[in-house]
Amino acid sequence: MTDTATAEEGMPAIEDFAALLDESYGASDSLEGTVIKGTVINIENDLAIIDVGLKSEGRIPLKEFAAPGQDAELSIGDTVEVFLERIENSAGEAVLSRDKARREEAWEKLEVAFDKNERVEGIIFGRVKGGFTVDLSGAVAFLPGSQVDVRPVRDIGPLRGIPQPFQILKMDRRRGNIVVSRRAVLEESRAEARSELIGTLEEGQTLEGVVKNITDYGAFVDLGGVDGLLHVTDIAWRRVNHPSEALTIGETVKVQVIRLNKETQRISLGMKQLEEDPWEALEAKYPVGAKFTGRVTNITDYGAFVELEAGVEGLVHVSEMSWTKKNVHPGKIVSTSQEVEVMVLEVDQARRRISLGLKQCMDNPWDSFAQTTPVGTEIEGIVKNITEFGLFVGLENDVDGMVHMSDIDWTQPGEQAIQEYKKGDTVKAKVLDIDVEKERVSLGIKQLAEDPFAGAAEMKKGAVVTCTVSKIQDAGLDVEISEGVVGFIRKGELSRDRAEQRPDRFAVGDKIDAKITAIDNKTRKVTLSIKAREVAEEKQAVAQYGSSDAGASLGDILGAAMRKANEDDDASADDKKDG
Repeated sequence: MTDTATAEEGMPAIEDFAALLDESYGASDSLEGTVIKGTVINIENDLAIIDVGLKSEGRIPLKEFAAPGQDAELSIGDTVEVFLERIENSAGEAVLSRDKARREEAWEKLEVAFDKNERVEGIIFGRVKGGFTVDLSGAVAFLPGSQVDVRPVRDIGPLRGIPQPFQILKMDRRRGNIVVSRRAVLEESRAEARSELIGTLEEGQTLEGVVKNITDYGAFVDLGGVDGLLHVTDIAWRRVNHPSEALTIGETVKVQVIRLNKETQRISLGMKQLEEDPWEALEAKYPVGAKFTGRVTNITDYGAFVELEAGVEGLVHVSEMSWTKKNVHPGKIVSTSQEVEVMVLEVDQARRRISLGLKQCMDNPWDSFAQTTPVGTEIEGIVKNITEFGLFVGLENDVDGMVHMSDIDWTQPGEQAIQEYKKGDTVKAKVLDIDVEKERVSLGIKQLAEDPFAGAAEMKKGAVVTCTVSKIQDAGLDVEISEGVVGFIRKGELSRDRAEQRPDRFAVGDKIDAKITAIDNKTRKVTLSIKAREVAEEKQAVAQYGSSDAGASLGDILGAAMRKANEDDDASADDKKDG
């Protein structure tokens, strides 16, 4: 009775417990896929045993409780938030995840930050194709390589494992994608710092900065959050071919703000402006005509730059490098870093230019040549070049002389005479003229022989000469009076008789007597006339032997004159024979 009563009394309690249990299980079914709290009841090896108030506990790897690259700090009795994936698995245990709990929590916070365009904190912990992975308090984000810094970063090692701010560029919770940028945060911070710093800068202000980058045209100097450009021409007063010659990355330098544009936020810096300008009072230090020793710093097609002192360079133009070497590249006369003696030719302090001369410190070979080889001297040289107007002959001490085509031969035309020479021929010539200022020596080859036309000067207009036919032309005859003296008889002057005025009745080599009608010293030609000679002879015969008016015919007169001439010639021949 008692036992039965007791059992009956316990029946409602069992039913109540079952109802509670069903209620508990029913409620727990709705917990799947959510974050719940649990208690650490034990730690076995690398697993944490978590009680979440269900009929069985769950196991979570300790590494899920640790930040990337760090050890887990977890103790028995700690309360933790975990993600309930399933109430129980095949082993009857709850399936829990700390990573997913952290991820869910992080996603909610990240979505709020993304909507408000706020920065989030994360840690770079891995490398993937095209970039890096970032832990955003449990959510894994992608950091593209181009978004790491404002400039390319070769070694990202110093940035790993360090909490730092990021800007969320894109996120898709359904796909689990988050893209972040560290560069955007840096650019924003730099823009703020730049604006603040530029507001305090003034032209002429002296600052200290660190050389951040070096290019071909200058160096970028970090002034503490803002960069300024130090152009290569403003590094030093002396010539600097490349900024790396004077600066190194990471070096601390003192600079002056020389130009500032607050609107474009561009800053131009200078180092040489903090030093004394060596060009001040330069005219007194380097007077025109003075000689100095300098170092060749640069060679161009048009000359060479010579450094007289640090920051002071002068140009030796190619025309002032050698007395004799013309059209030669300056690099064949001097070399870089060579010490040379130069003369100051001109100083333009306003334009910061000095003109120097190299040849002025050497003996002028043209002066020496003029002293040792006066006009009229016969010399010998080698043909160095042949042009359409003459021959260039190499003489002593690299002096060149020129034989104009008109001074090659007395008788041949210049175009024809020049063809008889070639490069390398040794020729003799006479010095005709020396112009030291223009650096010219005029030579003559034909002047070595007497001018054959000089004999023509003894001839007189009206004289009768014997000449030889050298060429027959339609217009007349070319004749040679003596060696080197030529003349011309026009067709109309070949005879007194018009019918006999035919060039073809003569042959080359025929000797004929003609009267000189003109002598042209400029063209070196003599004009002759057979007709004028015949007319003159007729007049003379008439005068000697009678007049046609007296009854004598012209044939009688000329016949008598010719007989008298023949008798005179025979008598002269007999005298020579007897003698």
